[in-house]
Amino acid sequence: MSLKLMTALILSGAVLAGCASQTHTTAEFASGITTHAPYQLASGDRLRVIVFGQDNLSNVYAVDSQGRISMPLIGSVEAVGRTTGQLERSIEARLRGGFLREPKVSVEVDAYRPFFILGEVTTSGQFPYVNGMTVQTAVAIAGGFTPRGDRQMATITRQINGEVMTGNVSLNQPVLPGDTITIRERWF
Repeated sequence: MSLKLMTALILSGAVLAGCASQTHTTAEFASGITTHAPYQLASGDRLRVIVFGQDNLSNVYAVDSQGRISMPLIGSVEAVGRTTGQLERSIEARLRGGFLREPKVSVEVDAYRPFFILGEVTTSGQFPYVNGMTVQTAVAIAGGFTPRGDRQMATITRQINGEVMTGNVSLNQPVLPGDTITIRERWF
């Protein structure tokens, strides 16, 4: 084998290894998740914003691809990465700045961003998130396992603290909005 070909193969392998996503075990993956942490908003969430005494401002607003909601009077408000309480305070501050004397705002999630399921399920694709769901619930929503689906483990890809992580998990692992679940093919 020529030196150039061998060097090209080694460099190609190094590049591909650098592109591979890091897979974590169940314990490592679960340790990166704080299940009791407040829900952080992201693109795709729909929020019910109620401004008490101001029916024309109260509505359901979608978090757009830039992570903002657009409201009358105050315009665009940053929502991504915030909790509903933080967003309430931000909207109140913007309304207090020349529009309302003492605004009272309530924000709640009307519809969570969807989750995705791929692999050995009857109907793979995008589905609405259901609060408190597990991988097994997600599989049921997707029509169940195919005859070759692995009924013991799954792979979840999610964004944790700005980093995309992939982990092998059991079927009782909680699913979060925006997760991508992959059901692998079993060997026997």
